[in-house]
Amino acid sequence: MRIGAFEDVGSDCERLLILLGALTMALTMALPAGAITNGEPTTDHPEVVLILMEVGGEPAFRCSGTLIDSTHVLTAGHYTSNFPGAPFTGMRIFTEADADNGDNDYPYGTGTNTIEAERWAAHPDYETAPFFFNDVGMIELKEAFLLPNYGVLPEVDPLDEYATKQGRNKLKFDSVGYGLQRINPVFVEADRERYIAHPKLNAINAPRMTSDFSLLLSNNHSTGGTCFGDSGGANFIEDTYVVAGITSFGLNGNCAGTGGVFRTDRQNVQDFIADFLAGP
Repeated sequence: MRIGAFEDVGSDCERLLILLGALTMALTMALPAGAITNGEPTTDHPEVVLILMEVGGEPAFRCSGTLIDSTHVLTAGHYTSNFPGAPFTGMRIFTEADADNGDNDYPYGTGTNTIEAERWAAHPDYETAPFFFNDVGMIELKEAFLLPNYGVLPEVDPLDEYATKQGRNKLKFDSVGYGLQRINPVFVEADRERYIAHPKLNAINAPRMTSDFSLLLSNNHSTGGTCFGDSGGANFIEDTYVVAGITSFGLNGNCAGTGGVFRTDRQNVQDFIADFLAGP
């Protein structure tokens, strides 16, 4: 699976609508992320849901997110702010593993297995820096979605211990989302279906690339990765419900090489989440 930028729900080619900015610490461009590539469909992790955003009352963009309790969804900041200027007038989630073929009237909210959002917010510092610096957002739902398990936040700062080469080899992830399954110059596969991939850690705390707030995960035929539409989805520590990071950006337009993940183990991120959970 690959994770990427805003995805136009009205476009057959699932084109990237906007480039949110250059990753100034890297030599390549960072693009908000998309879908899981080289992964497989999964009915596991029902806490990972598809999110639909409206602009002017009409379906406009989609991404992924993770329920951390029955009414709160953790996602990317670039899907819960008003950037790039057209404010979102509505949001809803779709809870089925296969939203294309479910009983939900996608992308509208008139079917079953869909829940409207009550409110949403991005990290308070999101719009003060390039999008990947504070790329975390939260959504509160109007109704509860009851599950046996929800996403769990990590403790503060435990990922730092994997910064060495030996440490990186020990850490793998389960990346889950609803993004594009494949993209190249002549072919796009864009089923709105929950997919899972199993990338490994390529870089953490790397100067000029990830700083101390993001990770770079593998994205290849062996491990799979993320793409456009996976943005906001969970990157679980392998075989757990611990959301180590949120799919945030990619380094090229065909979702190859590596995928960028915004870390959830930083204190300021967890403070924002706690404040949102406490209510307006």
